[in-house]
Amino acid sequence: MATCSAWPRWQLLRTFDNWKRSTRWFSENGDIGWFRSLFVRKVDARKDAHSNLLSKRETSNLYNIQFHNVKPECLEAYNSLEAEVQNKLHHDEDYPCEVVGSWNTWYGEQDQVVHLWRYRGGYPALTECLQKLNKNKEYLEFRKERAKMLISRRNQLLLEFSFWNEPLPRQGPNIYELRTYHLKPGTMIEWGNHWARAIKYRQENNEAVGGFFSQIGDLYVVHHLWAYENLLSREETRNSAWQKEGWDATVHYTGEILLPEQLMGSNENKI
Repeated sequence: MATCSAWPRWQLLRTFDNWKRSTRWFSENGDIGWFRSLFVRKVDARKDAHSNLLSKRETSNLYNIQFHNVKPECLEAYNSLEAEVQNKLHHDEDYPCEVVGSWNTWYGEQDQVVHLWRYRGGYPALTECLQKLNKNKEYLEFRKERAKMLISRRNQLLLEFSFWNEPLPRQGPNIYELRTYHLKPGTMIEWGNHWARAIKYRQENNEAVGGFFSQIGDLYVVHHLWAYENLLSREETRNSAWQKEGWDATVHYTGEILLPEQLMGSNENKI
């Protein structure tokens, strides 16, 4: 079983090659461009929940991001077992869930695997899926076997920002970078307003994959997912953003609303 490349804590991840070849993706809204980010209005955080103001309410997508820390000696077996089960669930129309991607950490926390699931239909779809899985004997046996390979695991339920494209399949191979930011409570709207304008600076090389914010789990957490051909392409793409007027202001103002420990270097990044 081959592993995968791409994803802050600062994290680059590598995708499961076998999974990538066999899985299907869904892209009903793939023709909706980033340009709508220009029309995200200024909002008063006291008027409504930020989940209603910032998310794609028309798609009702809910995401579950999972972080699994695997025993080093079990990583190959874990990848093989996980890919087999994911493929079955992803292709079974009786389960309202889709695998957006699975990655092994390349740079960042070692022997960590990251999975991103999508539930079209939001919380009802998630509830339906969990109820069915809890009655699926084959899946329950898989969980017992997988538990023997794990050191720890955690997850979050996420919504996607309205101004990001929905994650879609890409020609590869690529490396993927997950940048994770922990915000000061009450600043999610401010973050969204800045990035609704700033995302246009990061579209030239089609690097923007998805942008999400947490709903259940650690709160006031933002995940940005980027894709690059390789590490050199990543460096060139990021450097080019600094040549565009306005990008520096985004970095400055969003940096001011991070939790203090983020400014001292604990900002998550995985590749």
